[in-house]
Amino acid sequence: MSALAYTRYETVRAFRNKRFFLFSLGFPLALFFLIAGPNQGENDLQGTGLPAPVYFMVSMASFGTMTAMLSTGARIAAERAVGWNRQLRISPLSASAYLRAKVAIAYTMALLSLGMLYVAGAILGVRLPAGEWIGMTMLILIGLIPFAALGVLLGHLLSVEAIGPAIGGGTSLLALLSGTWFPLGQTGFVHDVAQGLPSFWLVQANRVALGGHAWSLTGWLVVAGWSVVLTVAAARAFRRDTGRA
Repeated sequence: MSALAYTRYETVRAFRNKRFFLFSLGFPLALFFLIAGPNQGENDLQGTGLPAPVYFMVSMASFGTMTAMLSTGARIAAERAVGWNRQLRISPLSASAYLRAKVAIAYTMALLSLGMLYVAGAILGVRLPAGEWIGMTMLILIGLIPFAALGVLLGHLLSVEAIGPAIGGGTSLLALLSGTWFPLGQTGFVHDVAQGLPSFWLVQANRVALGGHAWSLTGWLVVAGWSVVLTVAAARAFRRDTGRA
């Protein structure tokens, strides 16, 4: 099986997953309208300087895209359970092509979730210059790198039975600690803990709408650090699980 054929197969399989569309696309979209809709006229949400639709558009996008990236792990765990990985080992498909396909599909699903939230934001009156839309999008895509690695790691460590609760519970906890549901404020224990999480900086991408830089040096270091650590861990888990270099 060639890398292109495998990527095409993975794309078709992902788009046939109804549960993915419900939880990664439909759920964040419904939450956005439920939370941001009643606050549509709020132009300075709890002192953040951001309109409520902008804040919740990006925070719900972070929730949806995290779920999309981690769903890679669920697909990997399912393949391990039925022995599909063993079949791939005897095919011409290289290990790097396998991993690239997984990450590419995860980003495709994340972009779909992001696009739908942007459309929803526009419906509720979000109007930003093109440069700010692009800036937010690029930061979110960069901020998803550690979650791409985490999805691969979880897929090679957990069983099919365990990975669903791990993804659902983990994403919900990260969302809670990172200001997805409400602004965290500028000080306090939770805020200090959140700054060490890549999910916090995903939400902070909304600061681009203020015309400034969303990430401080701390943000870039946190995202880079988690990306390196989780990528190394995912590579080791992959090699240990498949016996491939």
